[in-house]
Amino acid sequence: MKLIHIVGARPNFMKAAPLLRALAVYPHVQNLLVHTGQHYDENMSDVFFDDLHLPRPDINLGVGSGSHAEQTANVMLRFEPVLLEHKPDGVVVFGDVNSTIACALVAAKLHIPVVHVEAGVRSFDRMMPEEINRVLTDALADLCFTPSREANDNLRREGIAEEKIHFAGNVMVDALLEAAAIASQRESWTRWNLHPQGYAVTTLHRAANVDDPATLARLLSTLSILAIRIPIVFPIHPRTAKRLVESGIPTDAPGLILTEPLGYLDFLCLMSQAKLVLSDSGGIQSETSMLGVPCLTLRANTEWGVTLTEGTNILVGDDPERILAEADKILRGESRQGRRPEFWDGQAAQRIAKVLAKR
Repeated sequence: MKLIHIVGARPNFMKAAPLLRALAVYPHVQNLLVHTGQHYDENMSDVFFDDLHLPRPDINLGVGSGSHAEQTANVMLRFEPVLLEHKPDGVVVFGDVNSTIACALVAAKLHIPVVHVEAGVRSFDRMMPEEINRVLTDALADLCFTPSREANDNLRREGIAEEKIHFAGNVMVDALLEAAAIASQRESWTRWNLHPQGYAVTTLHRAANVDDPATLARLLSTLSILAIRIPIVFPIHPRTAKRLVESGIPTDAPGLILTEPLGYLDFLCLMSQAKLVLSDSGGIQSETSMLGVPCLTLRANTEWGVTLTEGTNILVGDDPERILAEADKILRGESRQGRRPEFWDGQAAQRIAKVLAKR
């Protein structure tokens, strides 16, 4: 059996790594790794192959940046010849990035089974490009591996057949648990003369937060106010860096530490010892819940509802008063205590691999 696995952006790498290792124990399964090149910056892409011990891609499509339409179309155009040449028995896609829906669509139209890892998560906000990618990919998929029972229910409501749905757990947690011990030795905070529990971490990259200059300026102003009380390390996404330059928003506030994107292990180390994390990332909501680190999600909604009910996550949107009020509670030691969601145990990849190997 031949499977082609698709990675294109940071979250995909963390999900693919444990699954490829889990499948390696099945001698009848041949795995090919295709990197679409959606993330092409070294610190957003290449460094993750080293940190996660991922094999180098068998094929790199080299798509690069562009609008949603350009990026999706270019992935489709470059991926179709790969399928025609290699004729796989299935295509495994991860998460919700443009590469996910592009490769799923090409495979489905060539009648090649599609496997979606991290299926069923929903924000119910169609203004998010990722939400459109999720819904369409699940509709095309022959196998949907979900990270929560909530995701199972979402798929059922959308009419996905029960036999396609498999509750496997959160495969990103597999990568986190595997890497945590190694990451802890890095002491990443020392490069900024910080100390454990003596700093916060923030990331911003969602279009809703960074593409509108007024929203981006409001968030930077809020972070600058908070940075007076606690230093904030801000690994800056290339998209966000570009928007800050274009809009002329000042970033030189005392205590606000801007840095280049970090590798997975360095960022995991930094995040694990933070007093709090402020982010608009989906994956970070899951990671902070596993690490027991308070997370303020700078969005009005989330596809990871389980992190609100069982984890350490709180939705605060982009309202400065709400952000600062919740941050103040955490700094006073009033952070909520979460618990580990069901099947977030480091065995999700093994559950997925077992099903795939039988098919």
